[in-house]
Amino acid sequence: MTMSQRDVAAVARQLGRPPRGVMAVAHRCPCRLPDVVQTAPRLPDGTPFPTLYYLTCPRAAAAVSRLEAAGVMRAMTERLRTDSELRDSYRAAHQDYVDRRAAAGQAAGLEPLPATAASAGGMPDRVKCLHALVAHELAVPGSNRLGREAIEAAGPWWAAGPCVTDADLVADLDADLGADLDAGGEPIAGRRGG
Repeated sequence: MTMSQRDVAAVARQLGRPPRGVMAVAHRCPCRLPDVVQTAPRLPDGTPFPTLYYLTCPRAAAAVSRLEAAGVMRAMTERLRTDSELRDSYRAAHQDYVDRRAAAGQAAGLEPLPATAASAGGMPDRVKCLHALVAHELAVPGSNRLGREAIEAAGPWWAAGPCVTDADLVADLDADLGADLDAGGEPIAGRRGG
């Protein structure tokens, strides 16, 4: 789950800004670009950032946004009120998220988040952000049942090809890093940045 310079450039292009607090690629879409990153529980300036898994692919984010606009979150929240098995599964997803975030922070030597910090996506009691649930499920398959349902409902967002092209990445890397890059966007050995 490491991040190459190409990965950082891809995520920056996907987000339209430099990524903050990114620790690793947590999942890659079938086009091989990152679509979920793992972020530090605190930003470089120490600000708490409880979102451990962040959905970066704009096509995936748009597909999930369409589900949110269609009322999927409201329906899922209602199901949580009436389905005890789903509610227990969602609480387990919440605990998984909190435990993984604490472990990531500890591994990075960061001050823990307060015990009252939210997990993500409205867990454990409601569905507030499908993007967070989808990111969790993609990063940790089998961890978030509602995230899995949303992934299945969103359809193959990657089918149109990569959301970021190699030409975009080469241009970004060259501008941001000042490195001489090969056609694949990697620094050429023996030259600046290599």
